[in-house]
Amino acid sequence: MLVEGAIFDIDGARRAYVRFRRGRIVETGAIGTDGGRGRERKLRGIVVPSPVNAHTHLGDAVSVSEPPPGPVAALVRPPRGYKFALLARTSRAEKRRAMRAALGRMLRDGVAATFDFREEGRSGVELLREAARGLPLRTFIFGRPLARPVDPVELATLLDLADGVGLSSARDETTETRRSVARACRARGKRFALHASEAVREAPTDYLDPRPDLIVHLARASRADLEAVREAGVPVVVCPRSNALFGRQPDLRSMERLGLTVLLGTDNAMFHAPSIWRELEFAYVGTRLRHRPVSAEFLARAALVAPWRWLGLPDAARVAVGTTVRPLVLRLPPADPAYQIVTRTTEHLMVRSRPRETVPVGER
Repeated sequence: MLVEGAIFDIDGARRAYVRFRRGRIVETGAIGTDGGRGRERKLRGIVVPSPVNAHTHLGDAVSVSEPPPGPVAALVRPPRGYKFALLARTSRAEKRRAMRAALGRMLRDGVAATFDFREEGRSGVELLREAARGLPLRTFIFGRPLARPVDPVELATLLDLADGVGLSSARDETTETRRSVARACRARGKRFALHASEAVREAPTDYLDPRPDLIVHLARASRADLEAVREAGVPVVVCPRSNALFGRQPDLRSMERLGLTVLLGTDNAMFHAPSIWRELEFAYVGTRLRHRPVSAEFLARAALVAPWRWLGLPDAARVAVGTTVRPLVLRLPPADPAYQIVTRTTEHLMVRSRPRETVPVGER
């Protein structure tokens, strides 16, 4: 099969063709240089790396009705928020089925990996591993220890199975908890992440002590806060749809102008379907509604490129012969690839090629 049109990947957008054979890329090149060989099937479209959903809470998928009204803290703040009561009264089997269904939804959207904040200690990590077993979608799991103060033995057993630790906000955890968790993660070669400035502004001196590998939200951050994050070199995951439910938004325009590394996630599965394409479109339109537009390329890179680089897998963000993660073919006009990807992909996902090899992202 020959796809003629455009490529959008780690190297940007360009007019190109991509030739597939048995689901693998065997050739790429500039338009007009392929020689028009044979009678192979030809498509017009855009070839992109598979996206990554960089922030989920898939355990929340057990919720099947509208969450109660109230501030976000009443819903998701540990240990007494609505979601924690819901998780506590739901059976393991029900949670496993709900998480597997959410993973299946992401697979149908072409998502190749997800970063999940999994509550409920080691048991919660085990449950998500079970839910993801056999699916061609890699789960990078940030577990969360239960005991406070942190029990070193519990934390060690959690890190035996998890890819790192994802904490609630700095205001929910003591400085010593954050530091002890970060030390343990560093010692084991794992990642440390936390939420920050989601419901209220928090001081960067708090959530950057110790320096996390990833920060989620910054929906209440000032420009000066964003400058501090940039100086610390910490990537940020934004979740515009989730934030919008509670009347706030991340300052994507400042993030782009300051040159922050930004990833995109869909957040709590009880609020929205885990659709990265819907998230992209909402983020793009929302910035225009607030008269603070960002470029389509900035957002497309947040879903298709930045997460793979964060994982240390830049090859997965490249459309090329030998790429280790299967790309997607989007049946979209190729004239303006980033704009098409961000605004129209929900209706035009066409082909997912076969993987050349398995990428060990969070697989145990």
